[in-house]
Amino acid sequence: REIELILHDYPWSEDALFLLRKLARRETRFIDEERRTTRDRMIRDVGKTWTPNNYAIDFLSGGIAVTDDGQEKPPIQSNLTAEMRIREKMERIMIPEIDFRQANINDVITFLSEASRENDQDDVPAELRFQGDYALPSAKSEIELRQWMRRLAAKNKPLVCFAGAGVYDHYIPAVIPSLVERSEFLTSYTPYQAEISQGTLHYIFEYQTMMASLTGMDVSNASMYDGTTATAEAAMMAVAASHKADRVLISSTVDTRTAAVVRTYAHVHGFRLEQIAEDQGATSRADLTEMLAEGGVAGVIVQQPNRYGIVEDFTGMADECHAQKALLVINSVAADLALLKTPGEWGADIAVGEAQSLGMPMSFGGPYLGYMCTTDKLVRKMPGRIVGQTVDTEGRRAFVLTLQAREQHIRRQKATSNICSNESLMALWVTIYMSIMGKQGLCEAAQLSVDGAHYLHDELLKTGRFTECFSRPFFNEFCLRYKGNVQTLLAHLAANGILGGVDMGDGIIMMAVTEQRSKEEVEELVRLVSR
Repeated sequence: REIELILHDYPWSEDALFLLRKLARRETRFIDEERRTTRDRMIRDVGKTWTPNNYAIDFLSGGIAVTDDGQEKPPIQSNLTAEMRIREKMERIMIPEIDFRQANINDVITFLSEASRENDQDDVPAELRFQGDYALPSAKSEIELRQWMRRLAAKNKPLVCFAGAGVYDHYIPAVIPSLVERSEFLTSYTPYQAEISQGTLHYIFEYQTMMASLTGMDVSNASMYDGTTATAEAAMMAVAASHKADRVLISSTVDTRTAAVVRTYAHVHGFRLEQIAEDQGATSRADLTEMLAEGGVAGVIVQQPNRYGIVEDFTGMADECHAQKALLVINSVAADLALLKTPGEWGADIAVGEAQSLGMPMSFGGPYLGYMCTTDKLVRKMPGRIVGQTVDTEGRRAFVLTLQAREQHIRRQKATSNICSNESLMALWVTIYMSIMGKQGLCEAAQLSVDGAHYLHDELLKTGRFTECFSRPFFNEFCLRYKGNVQTLLAHLAANGILGGVDMGDGIIMMAVTEQRSKEEVEELVRLVSR
């Protein structure tokens, strides 16, 4: 009725009523039943009062109203003012929650007070909180800021890296950053009409071809986010392919971080994840056989080389899994496959892993690149997207997005995964790296890494300060038991410019060597350990 009092001198057209109704329906999701009833009554009243009048009016601009017979009728003092008055009345009557008055503002300020901020940090352990005052400098000029940043960067002490555990210090050819940082690659976004970007599809196609060849599998997808989530997606893929089985077995020799991510996926997606015991640093075949015999297994996940750097023997494992209708998933460090037996040669159904070793920088943890390859039989169960090759209407070579099993395109209940993108830029990085290195270059880099690791392993044992952990073959990283405190040793090496390895617990240290490490650097590490 208050709105009627505002507009009683003026008949409104159907267009104006439409705007009024639209205004009245705002934020209805947040209005309780009583206010919703008030809104409906107001709309009915508006309709009864003004609907019969068929005037055309510019509701917002305050223009001249014109009747059906063409005669002009002066508008009210200001249609815009009237609209604002209606809006104010409606919001006060129907949506008082968004009427921010000083009392509300004071409540917000109180909530954001020092006491409230302390409460927000209760979940952060006290020893991890910053207790002092922030050393924020005063405003600086561009020259001063650059000088300050250089001094700050100089505090970073570069270390010679002998650590691994999934991330490795491989050489990066200078041409890769120069090409990848071109604006057409660095700033591009995956187009929704993919075939427009033939360049993007082309290099993804080449990436897929190279990864399928490297892993010995039939097909590769356009890439995954990283090796850990790729492994989790492979577990989901195995469950989706089995239809009935809901158990996934994962070896205790799989990297603990990867296993933790798979465990999270299992919890959310409702399949059971069970751990296979280890035997002297390798997957226990006896335990695997026993667990498979219990039935209901969709997939088995193993790693090559495993979390200790050991190269496991998977002979007969694929046949054993397939006999129980389970898929074999092998997680591998991509660069190592240049020399090692490929997942395809082992009879694996799915090959996944981290591709950071293919010339990508360590970058404090990312971005990295996950890969996933499989057999032709399972291609429609793969998450993500696949680029294919065809010809256009003129017979020229062209590329298309052949498969994208995304939940956005098919029914959610039939979706294998909610992965809707890929690490395209990192896939380009890896594609350039493999193109530059070639088969021979990949093999040479891997062989240098293996030779350096075995040389370091033998030299450390000669010092008498280490003992062997496992009597099994290893690739470019290995575990030794140190006769002392591992953390003290690592601190000593770091103080002398060397990142000495990874503390595996229980007095065990794991070290890795890549083609980057020279004989002089290896001997310097041995010398420091011998002190």
